[in-house]
Amino acid sequence: MNIFKYTLNNIIKSQKNGVPKGVYSICSANEYVIEVAMKYALQKEINILIESTSNQVNQLGGYTGMKPLDFANFIFSIASRVKFPKNKIILGGDHLGPNPWKKENSLDAMKKACSMVKEYALAGYSKIHLDASMGMVDDSEGKCGTLNPEIIVQREARLCLEVEKVYKNTFRSGSILPVYVIGTEVPAPGGTKEARKNNEISNPFNFKRTIELSKKAFYDLNLKSAWERVSVVVVNLGIEYNNKEVFEYNRNNVQELFRIIKQYPSLVIEAHSTDYQSGSALRNMVEDGVAILKVGPALTFAFREALFALCYIEKELFPNKPEIHSKLIEVLEEMMLENPKYWLDYYKGNEEEKKLARKYSLLDRSRYYWNVPKVKKAVGILFENLKKKKIPLTLISQFMPIQYQSIKDGVIKNNPKELISDNIVRVLDRYYFAI
Repeated sequence: MNIFKYTLNNIIKSQKNGVPKGVYSICSANEYVIEVAMKYALQKEINILIESTSNQVNQLGGYTGMKPLDFANFIFSIASRVKFPKNKIILGGDHLGPNPWKKENSLDAMKKACSMVKEYALAGYSKIHLDASMGMVDDSEGKCGTLNPEIIVQREARLCLEVEKVYKNTFRSGSILPVYVIGTEVPAPGGTKEARKNNEISNPFNFKRTIELSKKAFYDLNLKSAWERVSVVVVNLGIEYNNKEVFEYNRNNVQELFRIIKQYPSLVIEAHSTDYQSGSALRNMVEDGVAILKVGPALTFAFREALFALCYIEKELFPNKPEIHSKLIEVLEEMMLENPKYWLDYYKGNEEEKKLARKYSLLDRSRYYWNVPKVKKAVGILFENLKKKKIPLTLISQFMPIQYQSIKDGVIKNNPKELISDNIVRVLDRYYFAI
């Protein structure tokens, strides 16, 4: 059984009856974040939806070095460790399309994208986001930032065709056929590079046109059965974040989009870039009709934030032994400078501004570096040092005041891993409250 289809059907039924209900999606390849998210889902007795993007995981390994099947096994290994039931895990592929190869011509990029979606299908992913909204080097319109919707939907239908071939030729049971997510106006993965406010809300006419064009593109390729499993549409709700700012959800600006989606009994909306939104804003989205809330960088930002706080505590605990310090913050900076390709296009300004962004940007491009051997080693040294002395509550109060209160309230214990976990849980709490 496709557990995502079952989950989504219940959400759609509730949404169409005016009862707010949704699911949040963990878009991260960070092992610690995923482990905390699974433990949280166990506590709340809910399924967990985990997605990998085309940049993170693809047939060439992506920036994680993992292919789709590798990522699936990675998730299942964490689940086994924390005793999370495998049948409660939903795997999704996010932004599956030519995005990793957008600097190539469209023919080559789409050929590689087709190979990628095949591998996602073979790995048994049950939620497939088809995203061909980005222009390639030979797309004259794409260079201007807008690609013809008809081209987008035709490419997405072609990707769907490849997925359908794999599922129907490999898996006997039709019950595990994937659910599809479509859209032509999709927020860029990982936040925006722009410093200005992004108020590009999807046009209601274009939103409806996207659905109709997509249906035609699917039917043109004899994908009627697949179209019946297109259950989710991505739209731009005007929410976004960049290095320093978060643009909050304004429900008054998007009600026409929700009036349109109500015209389609089997379709719901997925919201991207919901990171750093307030709990009330997330709840408002679900109340208005958003069924899926995506979160990623906010979780690794919380992970990084907690590790940095522990570094400051480490220095206070061993003031006269700098030689044993993990120097994690310094090592991370060194590795980011040594291999700048993951942040260089995102952090602008003078050297001082870029240095600040490498540490504290909401885009959290440092998330690409936690698996670098020198960084992993520094994290290990940090934990070893913090085992040598019990952290005084006064230091926790100084550098992690929220976790200090959690200890005082008996919610967590005074140890480094629980301090980090609690900071991540604070993010998950907002999403659980929303759904």
